Amino acid sequence: MTANPSRAGTADTEATPPGAGTQGWRRLNVRMLLIYPIQELPRALPALFGLVVAGSGRGNGQAWSLVGIAIVVGLGATRWLTTTYRITPDQIQVRRGLLRRRVLTVPRDRVRTVDVTAHALHRLLGLARVIAGTGQSDREGDAGVRLDGLTAAEAAGLREELLHHRAGPGAPAAPTATAPAGPGSPAAPAAPTATAPAVVEVELTHLRPAWIRYGPFTLSGVVTLGLLAGFLSQIVNEAHVDPARFGLLRDLMDQLAEAALWLAILEVVVAVMVVVAAASTIGYVLAFWRFRLTRHSGGTLHVTRGLVTVRATTIEERRLRGIEVSEPLLLRAVGGARCIAIATGLRVGRGAERGGTLLLPPAPRSEALRVAAAVMRRREPVTAPLRAHGPAARRRRYTRALPVCAVAVAAAAALWWWAGLPAWVWLGSLALLPCGALAAADRYRSLGHAVVDGDLVSAAGSLVRRRHVLDCEGIIGWNLRQSFFQRRSGLVTLTATTAAGRQAYHVADVAAPEALRVAGEALPGLLAPFLATQAP
Repeated sequence: MTANPSRAGTADTEATPPGAGTQGWRRLNVRMLLIYPIQELPRALPALFGLVVAGSGRGNGQAWSLVGIAIVVGLGATRWLTTTYRITPDQIQVRRGLLRRRVLTVPRDRVRTVDVTAHALHRLLGLARVIAGTGQSDREGDAGVRLDGLTAAEAAGLREELLHHRAGPGAPAAPTATAPAGPGSPAAPAAPTATAPAVVEVELTHLRPAWIRYGPFTLSGVVTLGLLAGFLSQIVNEAHVDPARFGLLRDLMDQLAEAALWLAILEVVVAVMVVVAAASTIGYVLAFWRFRLTRHSGGTLHVTRGLVTVRATTIEERRLRGIEVSEPLLLRAVGGARCIAIATGLRVGRGAERGGTLLLPPAPRSEALRVAAAVMRRREPVTAPLRAHGPAARRRRYTRALPVCAVAVAAAAALWWWAGLPAWVWLGSLALLPCGALAAADRYRSLGHAVVDGDLVSAAGSLVRRRHVLDCEGIIGWNLRQSFFQRRSGLVTLTATTAAGRQAYHVADVAAPEALRVAGEALPGLLAPFLATQAP
């Protein structure tokens, strides 16, 4: 067996590894035969469309449609027939493939997280999808072990088994001794059997209905509406349908055409804001309904959420390296924030909410701070005041914001002078200057850092203000970087490198002596070999 060097602790091979255990191979639940064809349908749509078009040209499009459906069903059945798995005391193995047989082997001690997801079809059939994350990277191919098609009870048992290190389903049962009972003899006492300790669950927080008011300020509906608008426009173009022919749309377009330009723009902006707010609120309810964060005595954090698609993520606390309190601009304006875990083994490349790192959805800021302190088991790093970065960092915020605004104003004025752009455009662009100054002031106000109780605390950002609390024991190195303009100001950016979360957390635009002091206080002696001492 040859292991893939790009995956530490995992092997993806062509044959079954020797000595992997004695438990037999098992298939996924047979009810997945109803789900796999539906999952294969989006990938098969181009081929199905080609078959229908080719068949329609010959007058037998219906027959070719049936052929295409049979192919999709056959692909789903083949996927189920060729996928087997087994769990041994030491490994998890998944075998799949028809023409190219592959076996994915992951040591059980490499499992960092277990994510149990049940989409609408899964819930209808009583199934769930289990992803055991090994924390290798954010690439889609390194998502970990994926078992799509276990019953809900099997998924819950597998999660407990992998993260709480209980005996696997294939482990031998504890031996029991019984004495033969003769006629009239008393029954032999039952031998004691080993039982796993009961898991104690402590609730840290759960969703309150009042938190739904923060949904419109997340703007999560912008992406959804954008995708929906693009899809609808493509359908309209392909079907050669003129939207102006419909009564309601025609009336709206006529009303906008007759209104003044500024009024038409205002009406469109207001309508878009209302639609986005409604879509964001619906998305909030769908994603976070029945949200619950609990701590288990086995040393894990458990997050469950979802209305249509139910998702349960379990995180080992020993993999937790810190916490992030995130405050986007609109959410901050209404006093909201969210809490995100900094942990090894959680994929963050597709966003915190999709990668399983979210510990608290948009909620009151006080609740986010309380949850962060409860997860970290200490409150001081979450609420401690931070050290300011000084006048040089403040000037750098203004010198980076105002020139960009000035260039935009100059460009608008040039277009008005030479291209005949309306005068109100460049006059309105003058508002960029005070807005840039306000943004620079807010960015400096967000800057700060401290070392509190063995944690490196850093804060930055304006559009999204983030406060990171990183355990110094999780820092594996430092990176000090100076740009051309930073050298002129005597500033550096100190970056803490870690294997968790984003893998790099910055203390931006801090004086060089202060950066060295912070690094020395967080990890004493790590930078000492790289510092030159001046002889007296």
